[in-house]
Amino acid sequence: MSLKNQFGKDVLLTGWGHSKFGKLTDETLESLIVQVATDAISSAGIEPGQIDEIYVGQFNSGMMPLAFPSSLALQVSPDLANVPSTRVENACASGSAAFQQGAKSLLAGTARSVLVIGAEKMTHAGADVVGAALLGADYDMAGKPSTTGFTGLFAEVAKHYEKRYGPVSDVLGTIAAKNHRNGMDNPYAQLRKDLGEEFCQTVSDKNPVVADPLRRTDCSPVSDGAAAVVLSVSPTGGATDPVRLAGFGQANDFFPTERRDPTAFAATRASWQRALAMAGLGLEDLDFAEVHDCFTIAELLMYEAMGLTEPGQGSRAVKEGWVFKDGKLPINVSGGLKAKGHPVGATGVSQHVIAAMQLTGTAGAMQLAAPRRAAVQNMGGVGIANYVSILEAV
Repeated sequence: MSLKNQFGKDVLLTGWGHSKFGKLTDETLESLIVQVATDAISSAGIEPGQIDEIYVGQFNSGMMPLAFPSSLALQVSPDLANVPSTRVENACASGSAAFQQGAKSLLAGTARSVLVIGAEKMTHAGADVVGAALLGADYDMAGKPSTTGFTGLFAEVAKHYEKRYGPVSDVLGTIAAKNHRNGMDNPYAQLRKDLGEEFCQTVSDKNPVVADPLRRTDCSPVSDGAAAVVLSVSPTGGATDPVRLAGFGQANDFFPTERRDPTAFAATRASWQRALAMAGLGLEDLDFAEVHDCFTIAELLMYEAMGLTEPGQGSRAVKEGWVFKDGKLPINVSGGLKAKGHPVGATGVSQHVIAAMQLTGTAGAMQLAAPRRAAVQNMGGVGIANYVSILEAV
């Protein structure tokens, strides 16, 4: 079984665009959207007038006064006038939520080419504004004061994990170091510096504890950036071969913390299972994955939620080298959110673009050796809104 067998048609990634991530003071939300949308349409080999529908993933949640960005993509060309465009929001998974809505439009037959954009401007806002906006994605802390913000929420996850399974501080430092090292090869990445394991594992003036036990190197940065992809039902003669969406899955968990096991990430696991089942594949069929490492503890838990290891055994994937660039399932070759950056609404689309580049052999210094299949996992909240895509080379 595959998506094409199930629905009788293909969903292809036929073109894409990606901005640099970081503190982009000379860019606006509009300029970022126009840049990546223009690049995606051009690389797909189509004209703007051939776009039937647009989805824009953006979280915002008060970080920008403009809370209605859906028509900004129309600035690309007068030929986009009257094209339906919708903003999609599902916290830090807004980009993948927009991607899946675009795929569903193709499967429903209401469009033949869809433009999906993820974008966010964050660095202009003060730390208090960004912190309050992100906490809006938590049932228990929304609207409440906090000195540690979302870091504090994942720090609690880490504490529960260590209480149940034992210390993981050094392993989290290794994950951070791995992703910083990978980010060196990513021209779009915000943090392109190999910090090394010792630095990432050690508390210091330059690597202080943000929320015990998480250090600064365990946390993804505040970022600006955008990415876009064109989804089509057939090849469009673009700059590269297309990439096929083989399967996808979404699952949401209960919102109140008391209704969730803090280390199980049950809905995340369900989204993986649904995507792999639709694709008719197992984890062993994948060549790499881009996962949502907003904090290093999230990546560790992802090894377990995806089924790479049993619960409590995620450290094994690090200690035995499975998740490194030369391992059996490289994770976050792009540097992940940790090094690439995390402009929250853009992240899910960025992950799809990076994966498509790998699968078409156009990832430059990031390139793996002839990968055929990949997974993309994007998450909103503490394991609340979960999306997984399985992509394959055509």
